[in-house]
Amino acid sequence: MLRWIVVPLLTIVGVLAASAAKKEVGTTTLKDLQPAGTTDTKDKKKQQYDFIFETLGNHYTCRTSPKTSVKAIDFVVGSDLTYELDGDKGKLKTTAGKKVECTVVRVEKISTPK
Repeated sequence: MLRWIVVPLLTIVGVLAASAAKKEVGTTTLKDLQPAGTTDTKDKKKQQYDFIFETLGNHYTCRTSPKTSVKAIDFVVGSDLTYELDGDKGKLKTTAGKKVECTVVRVEKISTPK
């Protein structure tokens, strides 16, 4: 009987530990902002953007959803951003308070962290 209680309990603890992956939070500089994809279908009415930035020795490309409205003029290349990475989910915020959520689509290791 005790075995039937311990096994599900250990499974729950393992799942919680795996889902509690470390969040990465900090400040960086926006290296580039590029349009991605097209807006030619009913499902993709809004332009997607790739936000490119470096942090802790990695070069990230984070893409917005086709359901998210982004004004490119709110995100000036070379300006500072506050970022939050949780697995493949990202949140970016400018010093002016503009926010965007994105999905990490590419990570590249860089030889010298900037």
